[in-house]
Amino acid sequence: MAEIEREAMDVDVVIVGAGPAGLSAAIRLKQIDADLNVVVLEKGSEVGAHILSGAVLDTTGIDALIPDWKDKGAPINVPVKKDNFYLLGEGGGIRVPNWPMPPLMSNHGKYIVSMGNVTRWMAEQAEALGVEVYPGMSCSEVLFDDNGAVRGVVAGEFGKNPDGTPGEGYEPGMELNGKYVLIAEGVRGSLAKQLMSHFKLCEGRDFPKYGLGMKEIWEVDPDKHREGTVTHTMGWPLGKNAGGGGFIYHAENNQVYVGFVVHLNYANPHLYPYMEFQRLKHHPMVAELLQGGKRLAYGARAIAEGGYQSMPKAVFPGGALLGDSVGLVNVPRIKGNHNAMLSGIAAADAAAAAIKAGRSGDELDAYEAELRSGPVAKDLKKVRNVKPLWSKLGLTGGLALGGFDMWVQTLTGGASLFGTLKHGKSDAAATGEAAKYPKIDYPKPDGVLSFDRLTNVSFSATNHEENQPCHLHLKDPDIPISLNLPKYDEPAQRYCPAGVYEVVEGDNGPRFQINFQNCVHCKTCDIKDPAQNITWTVPQGGDGPNYPNM
Repeated sequence: MAEIEREAMDVDVVIVGAGPAGLSAAIRLKQIDADLNVVVLEKGSEVGAHILSGAVLDTTGIDALIPDWKDKGAPINVPVKKDNFYLLGEGGGIRVPNWPMPPLMSNHGKYIVSMGNVTRWMAEQAEALGVEVYPGMSCSEVLFDDNGAVRGVVAGEFGKNPDGTPGEGYEPGMELNGKYVLIAEGVRGSLAKQLMSHFKLCEGRDFPKYGLGMKEIWEVDPDKHREGTVTHTMGWPLGKNAGGGGFIYHAENNQVYVGFVVHLNYANPHLYPYMEFQRLKHHPMVAELLQGGKRLAYGARAIAEGGYQSMPKAVFPGGALLGDSVGLVNVPRIKGNHNAMLSGIAAADAAAAAIKAGRSGDELDAYEAELRSGPVAKDLKKVRNVKPLWSKLGLTGGLALGGFDMWVQTLTGGASLFGTLKHGKSDAAATGEAAKYPKIDYPKPDGVLSFDRLTNVSFSATNHEENQPCHLHLKDPDIPISLNLPKYDEPAQRYCPAGVYEVVEGDNGPRFQINFQNCVHCKTCDIKDPAQNITWTVPQGGDGPNYPNM
């Protein structure tokens, strides 16, 4: 095939991803120098279409970026009024008092928000400053210069046939070149993954760890709605099968965000995270709230849980990783948006200073130093042992020692009796053999409080053009049936929260089917597949979920 010719556009800074990190970087760059040419490329059909987060927002990031955000009409309107923690059993629960918890765990002074709507507002602020924001532009390829530094990306390639060849209406996309390229794709982004491998950014760092977060938005009976109430749950239904827990956030307009997180280091391959979420809604405490209500939206995404010790090197020749491309979630606080914003600010400061000094294509060492020593590091270092302790000791012991460690670090300014604990193994390697674990009997969804996956996926407004290459690549197409099915009961059938993967019985035996049209871009398959045989890549721009206000 002849070499593809593309138009090229040269700017000062190219940013991949219009989430809180990428937009913060864009805004900060223009605040520093209005003459900088800054382009933001977003794969979703619009800004916010692929954003999914709890979310209780710590405003330290937005305070630093746009101090007068209230006056400018940011959709940050619901302060937390009540903060609840419950340890659930199947028929009831015990409220855990707030007083033993370290101060950093308090949600008072935080806000219940839709991060999709926050990023839409941030995009407006960026465009008002002169940032060019292009939604519907998947970035499918990294471009390198003659010295091996990143010089840009390919964006906006459309119209390939299912076999990857150019179709009748093929559009080759554009080369967007910058003095620096900032990657803010979110968790397990395809370009970030390539760059980590190419530049060996994870050498000397601990394994990355992840959770799967699933969320529904419900409109509930106004008499049951308690605006500003935040509830987190632990225990049932997961029990000892996996780490994780639920959340219930009472937002505005009688809406409630109901969600569930399952840590992806679970061993039993029969575990079905999506159905664990559906079971949660039948707990008496949750069912009573939702009864008579209306489900409005559903979505899912992976969550970076490795913390401080798992952060890769965040800079490479020609650019940097931002936000959840680095993995900046504070796991016990269930918060990462503030750190994403702070990382965007720090990267922008470093890039603007470098450009002013006449540099380009080198490593932004000032950003790496700030990320490792500034407010993001201080936030993550205090909680660095909570996830390893939970993984090693389970819910009760892990939370008790994790809480103790957070208190010690709070009182000592960061010193820990445990040092820095290791995670041990990847989430894929944590998967056990099916024969060694019991199957789990999940009740059938009732269609009132709980729903089957495909019905719920329709509430994510997910759509993919069918006549394009499947964006979920199998390194070896035989592995799902030859290895994963007999050894692990092919867990892709269950860990995917959108029903993308099926084992279908045919005349010649079972076969592995990929329904890529259902994909909500959560990346769980790329993380949890025990053979590491699935690679998630971007589909053509604009495809995927279209979340209204997640």
